[in-house]
Amino acid sequence: MKLRLCGALLALPLLCCADRDRPAGVVEGARRAPPSEAASLQEDERSILFGDLHAHTTYSVDAFIYSLPLFGGEGAHPPADACDYARYCSALDFFSITDHAEGLTPERWQRIKETTRECNARAGDAGDPDLVAFIGWEWTQAGATPEEHYGHKNVIFPGLADRDVPARAIHSMPYGTYGRAPPGWVLGAASRLLGAVGQDEYADFLWSIRQTAAVPECASDLPTRELPEDCSESAPTPAILFDKLRQWGFDSLVIPHGLAWGIHAPPGSRLDVQLDPANHDPERQRLVEVSSGHGNSEPYRDWRALEWDAAGEPVCPAPTADYLPCCWRAGEIVRERCADLPDAECEARVAEARRLALEAGVKPRRVLPDTEPEDWLDCGQCRDCFKPAFSLRPRQSAQYALAIGHFAGDDSEPLRFRPGFISSSDDHKAQPGTGYKQLGRRANTDSRGLTSPEMDARLRPWTLGEQSDPQRAQASPQPRQRGFRDLFDVERVASFMYPGGLVAVHAERRDRDAIWNALRRRETYGTSGPRILLWFDLLNAPEGRVPMGGEATLPDAPHFEVRAVGSRIEQPGCPDWSIEGISAERLERLCRGECHHPGDARHAIRAIEVVRILPQREAGEAVTPLIQDPWRRFECPADASGCRVRFTDEEFTETGRDAVYYVRALQEETPAINGANLRTRFDAEGRATAVTPCYGSYKTSNDDDCLAPVQERAWSSPIFIDAVRDGR
Repeated sequence: MKLRLCGALLALPLLCCADRDRPAGVVEGARRAPPSEAASLQEDERSILFGDLHAHTTYSVDAFIYSLPLFGGEGAHPPADACDYARYCSALDFFSITDHAEGLTPERWQRIKETTRECNARAGDAGDPDLVAFIGWEWTQAGATPEEHYGHKNVIFPGLADRDVPARAIHSMPYGTYGRAPPGWVLGAASRLLGAVGQDEYADFLWSIRQTAAVPECASDLPTRELPEDCSESAPTPAILFDKLRQWGFDSLVIPHGLAWGIHAPPGSRLDVQLDPANHDPERQRLVEVSSGHGNSEPYRDWRALEWDAAGEPVCPAPTADYLPCCWRAGEIVRERCADLPDAECEARVAEARRLALEAGVKPRRVLPDTEPEDWLDCGQCRDCFKPAFSLRPRQSAQYALAIGHFAGDDSEPLRFRPGFISSSDDHKAQPGTGYKQLGRRANTDSRGLTSPEMDARLRPWTLGEQSDPQRAQASPQPRQRGFRDLFDVERVASFMYPGGLVAVHAERRDRDAIWNALRRRETYGTSGPRILLWFDLLNAPEGRVPMGGEATLPDAPHFEVRAVGSRIEQPGCPDWSIEGISAERLERLCRGECHHPGDARHAIRAIEVVRILPQREAGEAVTPLIQDPWRRFECPADASGCRVRFTDEEFTETGRDAVYYVRALQEETPAINGANLRTRFDAEGRATAVTPCYGSYKTSNDDDCLAPVQERAWSSPIFIDAVRDGR
């Protein structure tokens, strides 16, 4: 009897704690009193408007995890926070919440739509709103091998009503993924037990996972419009995603992002696998996110993380003057440890370590789990890139995308990527447009880490594995499927997290249709965060001036004009209209006392760089000579009123080749968070000897913003010039 009574008492918290899910929050702010800064800055007939099309709330599973006390998180940041942040902290003109689709249950998807509508309703006159909010989600795919890796894409819609957007957010998880989750009753019981002992944040997380896993999978053999609204819909490949979007019939944009980010893309990944009629829809895939708070995916480099031998087997390449492969560094770590063994045995272990590190894919550190990030030096990183993506994959870069073609084997024109360029934040705290000031590294970037060495010691064996022999590498325990373990392995990547970028559009008006039309015609550019003003035009097209993102067929040499004006210098604190717009408590929680607060003075533009890319004319043509970066560089006077240059490509008619041109506007140097990444030190021969990572954990002070000087920049969308040929 006593045992039954004790059992009943222990079970009581499990029975009386209510089921719960995190609400969407309440939008507090109304229309901003003044128009945004960019609305009044006009060149010709169009305004430049700034936005962020890539922001996450804690409805994304990874964002939820990083909001927990374990990582020093701030707690929930629901969809309503994103609206008020965009309006009163970053003062954007447009934005979109793009939570990971795999975590969007039918209820959460509905809440995001309703919050987005409320955000728009508070923007004032629909013909002249202070803020336009779009509905979207992120399709998040990561393949275990280069052949099956397609990467991440944001899906954005112009409409707001249920009849104008899909009934479900479509994810990329393979069928059966949620079947790996613990049984629902276990998650529910654990959630209620944690709640009963005051661990509400962790209880809410487990309850969220339970709700997500409980949604039944949609049938894979039915048209998407015939599926019930309350099922979980999967599209494991871009081909399936594009087919489902065509079935819905709505206008949409599918925007690849994080292209070259090596934390997801396996070594050897190439965009070629996506450039075919099935996996590329040119009418939807019209833009690419060239940079974000997770780094810059613009540049191509001719070094490789792995190579293949004559038999097609992967091999570890030797280091070069500008690149250290992680597989090679794994071998050198083992060499340092096995020096007391016979030479032949030590060399065999070095070779083994290189092979195992290659097999570990995106997690080479797991073959030597007792190592520290400093042991790996700057392996895998681009040493001469601006705010590079972590472990940059060059053949996933925007420049590589512009250079390659898909050749059908007949006389037809090859299929090519022709994207416009944008930037965004990829923030995970409901903070669209975080890059207005370079301060508050832990608050304004996705840098994160464990809060104590004790927790680090407890979780390391689960995250990285345990070292069985310090003198020998071991096979990585990484499973082929994605799992929570990957979300805890964040130490090295923290040095490659930045305040986010912005997408800019040249729009005829401030309203939804005008912004959407500018996005669709690719009259866009991206910035690394500052509100740099940029124009790039072809002057001598047959139909007249063609702006960035445009196309033309020319018999003559193309003639271009570039105009750039530096961003306004930020003032400390928040402007009066932010202080008066929402409550002091909410302003402090969201903006932390620092808002977009531009003064009258501007930063100077120091240089204009022109990149020319000559797309492949035949399959297998070497890409490196085709990417000319920079092709031209123009120094600008130290003039805050801006820089204007004109140039002509006199070689165009001689080569007879199609050509792609885009420009970078480089501002004067200013301090930037993680501007020096790992802060690598080199010896006299240029070899890396030591690094000082900027950790997101207890290992680096929260007060250290890890500042280093950089030239913030804007990237124009390309202009695509086709040469006149027979039959065209």
